[in-house]
Amino acid sequence: MIRTGIGYDAHRLVEGRKLILGGVEIPHDRGLDGHSDADVLLHAIADALLGAVGEGDIGIHFPNTDESIRGISSLEILRQVRSLLAEKNARACNVDSTIVAEAPKLQPHVEAMRKKIASALGCDISSINVKATTNEGMGAVGRGEGMIAMATVSVEDM
Repeated sequence: MIRTGIGYDAHRLVEGRKLILGGVEIPHDRGLDGHSDADVLLHAIADALLGAVGEGDIGIHFPNTDESIRGISSLEILRQVRSLLAEKNARACNVDSTIVAEAPKLQPHVEAMRKKIASALGCDISSINVKATTNEGMGAVGRGEGMIAMATVSVEDM
């Protein structure tokens, strides 16, 4: 059986933090604010995967009230979600995702993101798609106050 899930995440940009997207550190004057490394892309993908197998969202599995996971790498979150899927005899077979950000330019980093995501999920890079776009200057994201990411995934039973 093939199941699908959708995910969405948003974080503010703040000074004094590294910008991590798709598990890749990207040079920028600000980073995303959050309990973990605040990787909006990986959070959206994790939420989509959890949704596909009826397991809620990352807030349930990785609550921001849990001090033991403060600063956790979102790649580790994705690896743990992969393990949870395996316990349910399922695996990710396709990821399509979009990051919405005014800056920095993300296209030069997309292949590195795809490789990190594929590795964390144990699937071929051809199953991972990452797109980047702007919000055309509209709203908080358009003003460069934050970033959002969306993901759609397909999960198959093993």
